[in-house]
Parts: sequence; structure tokens; C-alpha cells
Amino acid sequence: MRTVGHFINGTETNGSSVEFSEIYNPATGEVQARVALATKTDLDAAVASAAAAQPKWAATNPQRRARVFFNFVGLINRDIDELAQLLSAEHGKTLDDAKGDIQRGLEVAEFAAGAPHLLKGEFTEGAGPSIDMYSMRQPVGIGAGITPFNFPAMIPLWMLSPAVAAGNAFILKPSERDPSVPIRLAQLAVEAGLPKGILNVIQGGKSAVDGILHHELISAVSFVGSTPVARYVYATAAAAGKRVQAFGGAKNHMIIMPDADMNKAADALMGAGYGSAGERCMAVSVAVPVGEATADRLVEALRPRIEKLKVGPATDKSSEMGPVITKSAKERIVQLIDSGIAHGAKLAVDGRGLSLQGYESGYFIGPTLFDNVTADMDIYKEEIFGPVLCVVRENSYDAALRLTMNNPYGNGTAIFTRDGDTARDFASRVNVGMVGINVPVPVPLAYHSFGGWKASAFGDLNQHGTDSIRFWTRTKTVTARWPSGIKDGSEFQMPTYGVDESERVR
Repeated sequence: MRTVGHFINGTETNGSSVEFSEIYNPATGEVQARVALATKTDLDAAVASAAAAQPKWAATNPQRRARVFFNFVGLINRDIDELAQLLSAEHGKTLDDAKGDIQRGLEVAEFAAGAPHLLKGEFTEGAGPSIDMYSMRQPVGIGAGITPFNFPAMIPLWMLSPAVAAGNAFILKPSERDPSVPIRLAQLAVEAGLPKGILNVIQGGKSAVDGILHHELISAVSFVGSTPVARYVYATAAAAGKRVQAFGGAKNHMIIMPDADMNKAADALMGAGYGSAGERCMAVSVAVPVGEATADRLVEALRPRIEKLKVGPATDKSSEMGPVITKSAKERIVQLIDSGIAHGAKLAVDGRGLSLQGYESGYFIGPTLFDNVTADMDIYKEEIFGPVLCVVRENSYDAALRLTMNNPYGNGTAIFTRDGDTARDFASRVNVGMVGINVPVPVPLAYHSFGGWKASAFGDLNQHGTDSIRFWTRTKTVTARWPSGIKDGSEFQMPTYGVDESERVR
């Protein structure tokens, strides 16, 4: 059986691992490989190799570091078909969706190639008599990323690209459920010219996460996962004196106004609600039509689209939606569907009991649609993370906006309308980090930042965009004066750099 190991100092290795976890094929339910689980010795070896390599990498000028990323981007494009197949086999998402996963990560690697510009500081000549001031952005040293199963290429690339381009070494701890693509990315980075030891991959579960959070040589940690774990990571890493950004769960609402193009809104909800089997932190899981007539039209438009949606394995190129990641995930989703029925929601389309010939043991759930959902139901309150869309009917725009704003999560939201005033008001007032106007999944491009509000994010700096450079660097400000500008004698008052008494306000 194939074993996926760690990637330490440029080499894939099982290290000192004595425990292994099984990797399943979600389409068949069969074990296809196993992954080594890191020991403390493995993590220490990865950090030691990072610590040895990082100073020289930081001293490499940004343009040369950028060239490595140009090469890295080229190699990912060269191997994108292989990467997509590997990703689909372990995650279950369709090949087209897998390529989208890789592409959105690739865009951040392209952004990181702009490091020579992004790392520039500021300079003020003559800030005081013969005094100049300037700032520098310097790497934090060793960073770490803890990434989820649902985007095994995109999110690792979101984290490692700006971190490494800024001059840091990096320890990546991917999900043990689909660990192969991160290993392959690390191999491609070395092929692109990245020095050995700068990018290390450690496999494992909670003990590996805890090892990262407490390791004294790791200065900054980025995390994506569920909100309870995000809170834990944020509190633990911060208490250990680390810089930390931790992104959690979501319950993303899409408001549909009466004037919206209903066909376009329904098409948008299909992709946003059921793409990747709903296993996206930016998936739309709550549709909020304004007015009974709007709601009736929306459900009428959705039902035939849902019933025609093609569910199948990634190996079937006609598949539009694959299985969920594990048997336990499927069981939890089914339990929540049962809960929705028990609490009085109307099950408009039932995805339970889906069975595909030849894939009877796979983790497939059909797309499910609930109508007449209310905010006190578990299917509304919990992040289902599956192909379940809930319709919550509201009688006014203000009520729909309040519903969205009162939800404890604040990752993404959207509104579909033809009215510019309504759209502008929504974008201005809603307390959510990423907003779409006639765009159902408003994930920003690489040169803008990605991040939620409220219980969806902990920390004050977002992923990618200029925020990522700020997160993975520290600012150092220098105040310089040369001997010709220094007066004789000691000065004991707070330095004011030459404030004239006549400038003071009396």
C-alpha cells in the first residue's frame, strides 16, 4: 500500500513515525493509501532544517526569490492534470473543481512573485534637522500553516507563497485526509529552485498541531478550519507569543430581491450551494428570498435544476458533484437533514439514500433543498458543510439584512438585485468580511485580501493580498542622523527633532 510521508529538508520521508492513518477514496469508501503521523522528533527535524536554511534565504534579494516563484508557477501549470487527478482521488471533488482549487492557489503564487515591490518600505528625507527615517519589512523567521481537507492545494498555496516569498521558512501541516498534493507541491517548489529546508511538510493530527503551536522557534501560525478549532489555535498560539491568524466556519447568506433575475440567481445558487458538495467555507448555505412571491419563484426555479444535477465520481467527466470526504461526514449531514424535517422545515428535494451503481459504498449525498427554514432550527444554526441549501423566507429587505447580520458567522454574503441603491446599502451596512453583488461566491482575487468577520476569523490580518505580506513580516523603522548633524552636548528631553517654539499652539 502506498504511504504518504513528510517532506523534510527536501526529501520525502516517514521519519520516526510509528503511527499511520488511512486515506480513503470517498467515491468507493475503500482505503487507497496511508499517511505517516509525525512525532515530536519529526517536527523538530523539520524546524531544524528550516532554521538552518532561513537566514540565507532571507538574505537572498527579493528579485531572486521571485524568480523561484515564476518557476514554481510554471511547474504547477505543467503538472496541473496530474495534481488534479491526485486531488480528486483523495478529496472526491470533480476534476474541473480540482483544477479550480489549484488555479486559485496558483494565483497567489503568481502574486508572491511580486515580492520585490510588496516588500518595499517607506522613506522620509529630512524628517528633522539632518535626520532621515525609513522602514524595512523583514521576515518573521519560521512560519507555519495548518490547512483543511477541503482545499488541499489552494489554501496551502495561499499560506506558503507570501510567507516564503517574504524570506521566511515554512512548516506546512495539511489535512491527513488528503495529504498527497501538498507533498507534490513541496517537491515542485524544490524543483523550481527553492533551497532545501525552506518548505517542509509535516503530516499528522492534533498532536502535530499542538507541537506547532508550542514550538519556540515558530514565530507565526496561519490556520483554516472549524470555528471551535480556530478559537483554540488562536488562543494557544497567541499565549505562546506567536503572531496568529485563524479562520473558522461560516454560514453564508444570499439575499434574493424581488427585482433579481431569477434564472441567474438560481444558477448562481446551484454552483454556490452544491459545488464541491458544499464543502466550502464560502459556500452559500442559506438563500433568503424577500417576499413570498420571490420565494415561490426561487424554489420553483431551483427544484428542476437540483433534480438534474449529475452526481458521480471524479472519474466520470460528466459529474457535476462528487461525494463528501468521509463516512462520518456523510452521517452527520444525514442527521442534520433528519433534524430539519423533525423541526418542521419543508424538504423540497431529498438527497438522502442516493446510491450509484458500482459506488454503493461511496460517501455520496444528493443535493438537498429545504424550504420554510427558520433561524431557530439546527440546519440554520450549524455549518452543515454538505450539499444542503436552506431557504429562509423574509418579508422585507431590512429583515433579510438583519438575519444576515445577526448570524454569529461573518465569512461571506451576497445579494442579487438590479437596484444599485439596495446593493450599495447592503455592501456598506452588512457586518460580513466578503460581499458579493450579483456574485454568489465573492472570493477575492489574489491581490485583494481574503478574510471573514465575527466568529469566522480571529486575528487582525487576512490571507493573501497585501495583508499577507504584513502578516509574514515585521516592520522595522530606522531613524538616522550622521555626525555633521549632531549638536554638542547631551539632550534629556523627549526628542522632538527640531520643533520651533513659534510652531506651538498657545
